[in-house]
Amino acid sequence: MGRWEPGARERLVMAAVDLFADQGYDATTVAEIAERAGVTKSTFFRHFPDKRELLVAGQEALSTLLAEGISAAPADASPLAAVAAGLENAATAFGEVTRQIAPRLAAAVASSAELQERDALKSVSMAAAMTQALVERGVPEMTAALAGELGTLAIKKGFATWSDGDRTDAFAPYAVHALDELQAATHALS
Repeated sequence: MGRWEPGARERLVMAAVDLFADQGYDATTVAEIAERAGVTKSTFFRHFPDKRELLVAGQEALSTLLAEGISAAPADASPLAAVAAGLENAATAFGEVTRQIAPRLAAAVASSAELQERDALKSVSMAAAMTQALVERGVPEMTAALAGELGTLAIKKGFATWSDGDRTDAFAPYAVHALDELQAATHALS
């Protein structure tokens, strides 16, 4: 097994997504994932505490990128403009591998209540990171929470559009466009 070959983490994620899509989340074992990725079980556990965590790999990094982008936005930026800056910064985490596994990942999540729950927690974590970054900029908490939730919805909507089809362009414009659409939709609420 290629225990010391680079890219073990990415290979584990790809192997897991493939196996989850082929045979279901519950029927897939850590040993099968490690074998498909060409690593040992101990290598698996150096990267992930359990198989659930494979599907939220990079979650903490994504939340950090969102918060850093919001913090770096111009001081006079509105809360949603700061969220847009966070989305643009976080878009660097969305590469070709992410686009390739998106349909299989969506199928795996849809087939498992446990994974749906984990996916929901991922959304809560992203919204919380954006909310906290906005509060630290002096945005009132309720406004910050709403902007954080809109940012999370923009990521989901933008990702669904970006990952659908044979696109080769960057993720950021899709997320920012989705945020603009959500902002326009909020005006229709009054």
